[in-house]
Amino acid sequence: MTTQSRTNDHTTPLRQDISSLGKMLGNILVHHGGDELLNKVETIRTLTKDLRNNPTQKTYDQLKEEIHSLEPPMRAQVIRAFSIYFHLVNIAEQNHRIRRRREYQLREDHGVQPFSLDSAVQNLKENNFSKEVIQDVLNHLSLELIITAHPTEATKRTVLEIQKRIATILKQLDHPQLTKHEKESLLESLQNEVTVLWQTDELRERKPTVMDEVRNGLYYFDETLFEVLPDIHQELETRLEEAYPEEDWSVPNFLRFGSWIGGDRDGNPNVTPEVTWKTLQKQRELVLKKYEGVIVELMKRFSHSTSQVEVSEKLVRSVQEQEPLLTKDKKWRAEKEIYRRKFAIILERLRQVGKSETGYQYADELLEDLKQIQESAITHQPGKGELKKLRKLVRQVELFGFHLATLDIRNHSGEHESAIAELLKKVGIVEDYSSLEESEKLKVLQDVLKDPRPISLLNEDYSESTQEMLKVFQMIREAHIEFGRRSIEVYLISMTESASDMLEVLVLAKEAGIYRLHTDGTVESNINVAPLLETVDDLVAGPEILKTLFEMGVYNKHLAQHDNHQEIMLGYSDGSKDGGTLTANWRLYKAQQEIHDMARDYNVGLKFFHGRGGSLGRGGGPLNRSLLSQPVETLGDSVKITEQGEVLSSRYMLTDIAYRSLEQAASTLLEGAANVSQESEQGHHREEAWEKAMEEISEVSLKEYQSLVFGDKDFLTYFNEATPLQEISELNIGSRPMKRKDSSKFENLRAIPWVFAWTQNRQLIPAWYASGAGLSHYASQSDEHLAQLKQMYESWPFFRTTINNLQMALTKADIQTAKEYTALVNDQEVGERIFNTIVEEYDRTKEVLLQISGDQELLDHQPTIKDSVRLRNPYVDPLNFLQVELIKELRQNEDINDDILKEVLLTISGIAAGLRNTG
Repeated sequence: MTTQSRTNDHTTPLRQDISSLGKMLGNILVHHGGDELLNKVETIRTLTKDLRNNPTQKTYDQLKEEIHSLEPPMRAQVIRAFSIYFHLVNIAEQNHRIRRRREYQLREDHGVQPFSLDSAVQNLKENNFSKEVIQDVLNHLSLELIITAHPTEATKRTVLEIQKRIATILKQLDHPQLTKHEKESLLESLQNEVTVLWQTDELRERKPTVMDEVRNGLYYFDETLFEVLPDIHQELETRLEEAYPEEDWSVPNFLRFGSWIGGDRDGNPNVTPEVTWKTLQKQRELVLKKYEGVIVELMKRFSHSTSQVEVSEKLVRSVQEQEPLLTKDKKWRAEKEIYRRKFAIILERLRQVGKSETGYQYADELLEDLKQIQESAITHQPGKGELKKLRKLVRQVELFGFHLATLDIRNHSGEHESAIAELLKKVGIVEDYSSLEESEKLKVLQDVLKDPRPISLLNEDYSESTQEMLKVFQMIREAHIEFGRRSIEVYLISMTESASDMLEVLVLAKEAGIYRLHTDGTVESNINVAPLLETVDDLVAGPEILKTLFEMGVYNKHLAQHDNHQEIMLGYSDGSKDGGTLTANWRLYKAQQEIHDMARDYNVGLKFFHGRGGSLGRGGGPLNRSLLSQPVETLGDSVKITEQGEVLSSRYMLTDIAYRSLEQAASTLLEGAANVSQESEQGHHREEAWEKAMEEISEVSLKEYQSLVFGDKDFLTYFNEATPLQEISELNIGSRPMKRKDSSKFENLRAIPWVFAWTQNRQLIPAWYASGAGLSHYASQSDEHLAQLKQMYESWPFFRTTINNLQMALTKADIQTAKEYTALVNDQEVGERIFNTIVEEYDRTKEVLLQISGDQELLDHQPTIKDSVRLRNPYVDPLNFLQVELIKELRQNEDINDDILKEVLLTISGIAAGLRNTG
């Protein structure tokens, strides 16, 4: 398989890599299917390219005939050829990002890469930020990234590992001093890996279990995050020391990772308290293994002898006190090698964690031992060089403890209400709690929280669901004892619609002893309770819900236990599904503003948790741009963001890419928070008139969106038939069911398959639909309005990001290819009518976006991405054409044809790889 090459810009090495990989894939196609397979693939690719460049009926008919004439087994091989090509292109593009970063670092003119730690520190210095201001900002800075098991990673682990080996070889081939023999050897290895990729099944044979998902999540900690996270902090400290050499710097651990995998119970019956406990055990096992590896390496390096150097008395005493804990065979034999003796103690105590009293009980004990070595060794070291690995280990223990990643627990508000209702009924407090008015519920719950006595009865025969709920909170209490309180810190409530939803969780926590009221009236609370505001209505109601809580004495006592900080999760998926992407994003923005201003009045600090997906329809996009698009005043608040599905492999599989992604986020947040710290900067990033404009635009957009999605009686039928939704459910990519309930109702469909299905058929409705209606309505009212939108695009990061994301969505959408899917709609009149409505809105949206941005074509402002999409389209199109053909054939049969279904699933996987997004 070949690609046309251009040689006049910085993408030349990328194009050469893609060409080389394409030729290797071509060799494999000939080997496995002869020239016939390669020629068939090239014929289809050429026809789809011609159809894009010069669409004619003749070319279209030829392409349809080529695809229709395909038969097994060649049909599956053709699908796999295009699919695997995308995997190779993705790897090549990631390697090119690494290559570009190195080019910046090697530049003699000292040019720095945008959104790097170096550029952030330079900007702070150029804008005369003092050491005191920067240190204060760092002390309050907090960014948590939460990995989730949301089922959007269509690529299985084995394939990811092959891709990583290919990426490693491509990076090695960039070395300027390779000998001819070394290059030939690497190219041979590259051909072998591409061959293995072709010969490996890309589809999973079964759905992953929750523990499979846990292992997949741990893979990224093991491969990259354990090393990269401390490096980001150390790099920032180094850059600050260079820019402000007269100052002493201490960069706190402001960047952390957490996880939902094994703790997210919402709609997943497979996440039980037992599974959560196993997850915590697996996380501890991994982090202890990582520490052990570093300690063994440090033992080799710290061969210092007390006959050559003087060590601290404190260290000597600790060795003398702790060495008796070790059996003779585990002690270090050379008496004068005091550091090795200490490391031997540390090693054995690590190996006994959770097994015997010899083991450390808390990570702080390990930290104390490491700091004893550090404080002693620094007295006889001429510089910091030798202590670099030890300093890094200290940072790693501070970051990861014995828990590795803080695990959030999430559950649906309705589950808590059901359990509370049963508990209250059994003790005779309320006969029917669920039927009470909100004010009555709040009174009952506050009375329970003010009473130290429990309301659960020891031997009562509660329903299975209530017993399960009580077990969850008991498990949290036991986890705090076994793994430390950092193991589980936050309990998230899905579909929070009222203040009572929050208090119900506190009551359940009280029953397990996680929340306690002492006889003197003081409160002990060891769990944060966070609302998840998901729908458009919930986002509007959010500020009032929190205001109600902040005015309660009982809730204020709980907050006081958490430094008067409240975490709030904002859902990007359901709001977009219910109200359209533009309205949802505006409501999210407004909710943050209003909650921030209200919380300030009550002296409550905030942590906004952004539940973003990987795709544009679920709030996706680069981390740094996401941060920039938030209300500027909230950048001083703590920030938490989900990293979902395919985002994990694209950002965190390769060390260099992981570093660059985290560096972009950290530098953006640091600069943004520093600007917010200067009060004069606040309010200068938007104007009141802009917000009024967005209100009007949002209202029109919401009406347009809901008139199609909820107002058209045939829309749900169109969605079910014109997308591969039914077939996606057969793709084994997640342990969680596609629907919250066994129901075909729209409200019970999860946002992930909703977005996934629209992405596959190239219409991408969730990422753009109805935005054009709102924007063009406002722009068409007067020349002044259009000028105002252009000014908003130039000066308001939120609006600019919104417009740029819409451009990206329209570019990835493809109306020409999307039209093919109307053939799957049983009632062709319905299919044509709804599709034409979508096309009209697409054209309207494209026109107004180009007017606002001043671009001639979509994504002119991002030529690299535009070029990438242009390059991919001739390879994605055949998969779409094949998918339609196969789905049509599959649905015509009453009994499922497993061979055809497998081919459909191969097209789904291939399109996901081609568009770099699933759900």
